[in-house]
Amino acid sequence: MKSTFTLTAAALLLLSACSQAPTEPPALTGTAWNVDASASELSYVSIKQGEIAEANTFESVSGSVTAEGAATIEIDLASVSTGVDIRDERMREIFFVVASNPKAIVTAQVDPAAFEAIGVGESTDTTLDGTLSLAGVEAPFQAEVSVTRAGPDRVIAVTDKPVILDAGRFELVDELGQLQELAGLSSITPVVPVTFSIAFER
Repeated sequence: MKSTFTLTAAALLLLSACSQAPTEPPALTGTAWNVDASASELSYVSIKQGEIAEANTFESVSGSVTAEGAATIEIDLASVSTGVDIRDERMREIFFVVASNPKAIVTAQVDPAAFEAIGVGESTDTTLDGTLSLAGVEAPFQAEVSVTRAGPDRVIAVTDKPVILDAGRFELVDELGQLQELAGLSSITPVVPVTFSIAFER
């Protein structure tokens, strides 16, 4: 009799559990995404003498996207790499003046749910409206970006087209002139195309 009662009670508990609505999985959009610095790259091309193009990179990029979609990317200006030591030194000390302006900061507002809407292995194109803060000056910019879901917890944002930045917009024309004079050049183009590939993970 006790055995029959036990089996009956267990069956009722099982039926009760099955009749309840399934528990919804936690919303993944409530999770912050962080920059994977080792897999991210930010580059720009400088043009001197009107026709000589040189690729340059920043070796250190960090940042995150909060659960609310506030994106912040920090660029360590001291990590600039032009392939020439003396030029790196001049960029750090004369152009960026990293002692006073150690970082450039990009901010933007994105839709975190859009990350979740992309299936693994799929990509989507979007226009990012952001702000770049450099040497105490802020300026808006737009970037055409392709976002790829590389894994359940990994997203990669890559520029579809270069972002064009003007040194004059950030009041760096005088500093550019000093570099030009030190290098003995007839010109350094103040407008540069910038590209990036930023990996985010959670």
